[in-house]
Amino acid sequence: MFLLLAFLGVLLPLLPTTPFVLLASFFFSRGSPRLDRWLRQNPLFRQLIEDWEERGAINKKAKILATLMIAIVVGFSWSTKIFLVIASLAVVGLVYIWTRP
Repeated sequence: MFLLLAFLGVLLPLLPTTPFVLLASFFFSRGSPRLDRWLRQNPLFRQLIEDWEERGAINKKAKILATLMIAIVVGFSWSTKIFLVIASLAVVGLVYIWTRP
């Protein structure tokens, strides 16, 4: 379930990828060593897991990509009410992303 959410997070800007990858890795490491090994060797997610385990960090490339994708989503919100909700969520997400080392 968490890995599916992580894959969706790659495609959907307001859905975070990193926390779901980390949760999937946590549960795979306890329940399925084979899936945990696959996740840690996957080129899409390997660096996220390594950065988090070694330094509790999100790499700069991931931060910039997330910021750009969030800006695009906020830019496409036409209604004032929708814009306020999306912008508020975007600010919370960006604060979290940019306060990580």
